[in-house]
Amino acid sequence: MNFPSPIAIQWIANLIDAEIVGNTDAFTTGINEIHKVETGDLCFVDHPKYYSKCLESNATFIIINTKDVTIPTGKTILVVAEPFDAYLKIVQHFRPFVPQSNSISSTSIIGEGSYIMPNTFIGNHVKIGKNCLIHPNVSILDYSEIGDNVVIQSGSVIGSDAFYYNTKKTRAIWYKKMVSCGKVIIQDDVEIGAGCTIDRGVTASTIIGSGTKMDNMVHIGHDTVVGKNCLFAAQVGIAGATIIEDGVTLWGQVGVSKTLTIGANAVVLAQSGVPSSLKGGKVYFGYPAEDASIKRRELVWIKRIPELWKKVMEL
Repeated sequence: MNFPSPIAIQWIANLIDAEIVGNTDAFTTGINEIHKVETGDLCFVDHPKYYSKCLESNATFIIINTKDVTIPTGKTILVVAEPFDAYLKIVQHFRPFVPQSNSISSTSIIGEGSYIMPNTFIGNHVKIGKNCLIHPNVSILDYSEIGDNVVIQSGSVIGSDAFYYNTKKTRAIWYKKMVSCGKVIIQDDVEIGAGCTIDRGVTASTIIGSGTKMDNMVHIGHDTVVGKNCLFAAQVGIAGATIIEDGVTLWGQVGVSKTLTIGANAVVLAQSGVPSSLKGGKVYFGYPAEDASIKRRELVWIKRIPELWKKVMEL
């Protein structure tokens, strides 16, 4: 999430009651979680396992719970007892919850020629382009951006919160919700089927590329970036922070794990599971998803096992 304008790091330190170690005169441009952090951003870390990853990331400012670390040149740390709580305080200051009583927010922008059918909910600061068709019972939540010529079928939810939690098993409540302040960006000429859910980014954006088509009951996790002209059949599920490159086809009930990449023009056949990155331009099948021609040969040999075993026993 970018701030409305650069914010003095001293002001941030005062907001979260932090001790600054480093440049006290610097300005920060936004706050992001580790998968999406950019130069000028704030990031937080609260476990020694991830100290190095965060300190060596693109983040310029790190909210942390210790001074006993080596600070890379050009970075500033803000020391607090509970970095996660500090993150929440910043997010809630810049993106506070704003209750809404109208079904279409007065802060939303709807382009010429777009038709919004009854019982649709459009949240605060939503942008909808030209010549879109939004069917009944669709929810488009705060800060979502919809391009031109987009079709969204009934019952879909765009911009729901990320399934993302800060976990500490030393607490009575192990999982604390990481409040989402990102958004969803749907580019031009996208079609989204009925009952689909697309989560907003935790702090950045979930993006659906132009020309992509989705069948019913598809789920896209937070911060996932889907390329142009992809095709997803029914009940595809994609976890968070995944990259799906241009022209990828995922057939029915394909499950894709988090933080991986599926290369351009890959095809994953129905009911396959993708636990790791796949190269583009190939057809995949099975779990774990592998080259479909190899997987089919494996299945043939599996069917022959009883016959082969019988022959061994006869020897």
